[in-house]
Amino acid sequence: MRSALLAMMLTIGPGALAGAQQWKDIGTTSSGNVVSVNPRSIRKHDNLTSATVRVVFTTPVKAARGEWKSSRSTATFDCVKRYLAVKENVYYSDAKSTKVVERSVNKLPGFGPGLGGSLGGIAVDYICGPKK
Repeated sequence: MRSALLAMMLTIGPGALAGAQQWKDIGTTSSGNVVSVNPRSIRKHDNLTSATVRVVFTTPVKAARGEWKSSRSTATFDCVKRYLAVKENVYYSDAKSTKVVERSVNKLPGFGPGLGGSLGGIAVDYICGPKK
């Protein structure tokens, strides 16, 4: 069993595993936090687009359940209205996003504008393109 697993890992190679989740930097918040998107997560359906975005905090955020050093959000974007609805937020205690501190899932996400200079505003500008 172990030898079969080892053979599979050697066949796949470490490059394939490392490239499983690539992040593309798309901007910086007004606080200096880098915002990234996973290009493979972008899915379009009619006027809506879903994507996973990430932010690494330049200064860790102190929260009730621990310290946040990065976060990942899954959201749906309405590019006609330039609104977004966050479905899930996951906060991590490390910049590499491996140790979950807190997770929240919105059962009924509501659409709202992405404020300029915020994670949401930067994500809307990237996913939906510049304002027309």
